This record gives sequence, C-alpha cells and structure tokens, in this order.
Amino acid sequence: MESFGARLKREREQRKITLDDISLATKIGTRFLAALEEEHFDQLPGGIFNKGFVRAYARHLGIDENQAIADFVAASAPTLPESPPEETPVLAAMAVRLPESKKKSRGNDGIPWGIVAIVLLIAAFGFALWGFHSREKPAPGLTVPQPVRSEQTQPASPEPAGAASQAPPAGSSAGSPGAATPAAGAVSNAGAFTVLIKAREDSWVSITADGQPVMQDTLTSAAEKSVQAHNQIVIKTGNVGAVDISFNGKKLAPQGRDNQVKTLTFDLNGLRP
Repeated sequence: MESFGARLKREREQRKITLDDISLATKIGTRFLAALEEEHFDQLPGGIFNKGFVRAYARHLGIDENQAIADFVAASAPTLPESPPEETPVLAAMAVRLPESKKKSRGNDGIPWGIVAIVLLIAAFGFALWGFHSREKPAPGLTVPQPVRSEQTQPASPEPAGAASQAPPAGSSAGSPGAATPAAGAVSNAGAFTVLIKAREDSWVSITADGQPVMQDTLTSAAEKSVQAHNQIVIKTGNVGAVDISFNGKKLAPQGRDNQVKTLTFDLNGLRP
C-alpha cells in the first residue's frame, strides 16, 4: 500500500509541480513540504500547523483535502508496541502469597497470607486515592488574578449639595439622562489589553485569548486581526517575519525572519521574554 508521503509526491510529480511552486503559492517553507513527502514529521512545527500544511498542499494539487488530512493523521500516529499489563508491587505480592497460603507444606509458620494480601490491597487503594485528591488541589499560593482593579482607580468625589434631589426616579428607563449604562461598559473592559496583528504577506496564524481559541487560519496579505483579553494572549505564526504586531496601539519591533515559526505570549505588561 502506497504511503502518505509517497502519494503526495506522486500526485505532485504527475502534475509537474515543484516544491518551490507550492511554497511560493502557499507561503510554506520548502523544508516543511519536503518533510511531509519524506514523512519526517518530527521536523514540522506541530499542532494545527501540520494539518494546515497538508490542507494547503492538497488544495494546491487539487486533491481531496479531507482525505489527505486523514491519511496524514494515520501516518503520523505513534505506534506503540504491545506490552503485558503492568503489575503493582502489591498485586505481585498477592500473586505470590495467595497460592502459598493454600499449600500445607512443612515449616508453615501459620501466618494468614490471604488477610495480609487484602490489607496490602486496601492500603494501596488508599494511597492511590490520596494521590488523586492531592493532584486535584491547587498549589498553595497560586491565585487567579481578577480583572476588577479598575473599580478602585478613581477615588470617589464628594457629591455637591442637592445631588440627591436631582437623582432620577426609581422607575426611570435605562436610556434616560443619568442612566449608569456607560459606567457599566467601562467596568466590563477594565484591565483589558489589545494586540493587533497585521500581515504584510500570507501567514498561518493561531490565536488564543484567555485560554479560548480565536483564530486558526491563514491571515492574508494586508489583512489584520485585533484581539482583546484580560489575562493572556498567545499567538503562534508560521511566518513571523511577515506580520506586524502592536500592543495597546504601540507597534513592536520585528520578532523574527520570514517563514520562521514562533510563539508570542502577551499579558497586561506586554510581550513576555
């Protein structure tokens, strides 16, 4: 049966297309395309980029993209040798002691090995349960920052005399003068920061904001994407030299060269080193 990489190479050669042609059209480095054909998957950037490379390769050749991705997943799946089930020391002890407890040979000291094995099994189960609960507990001293600090940034100013008499009645609508709608919107955006990504050339981009996926696609030339978060923004791109990145409106220096795969992490203080 023809392998995944051999099939890609055959389809490409039948169409008389070179790796440089595909690289120029998809903005994917030729070394990554060659790694796909040679099935050197450890030389790929990993994650969603691998499937994106396969999809772009198949699209350029005009073959079924979904089938190509399915073949890649099957080819890149790790093959693990079958191994006999592991035995814990407690179960191993049970396997040895239980048969001996049934024998009535000379020199038997009368120790009830069956009861000892059951006690050991119960102790092992207790240790396993304790270890599971200890892993579930958060590490001491780690707290999740809450973006509510802006509520205390402006000191309350004393109200002028008669302000209480000018307050709107309790039944007034939200659209009437004096409604607190703008203040509520200001609190909802408090503690947030913004990162703007603008592509000078086509580039693969994956973006997550506060742990939620925002984008996993190609950012075409001259396109831009603005992302806002309170805690963290993670950007992974396959062509970092071809994108301009700004933090809270301030443009950052270039972060790498063309066709370089790089991951950038931002928080409230800016780009992390």
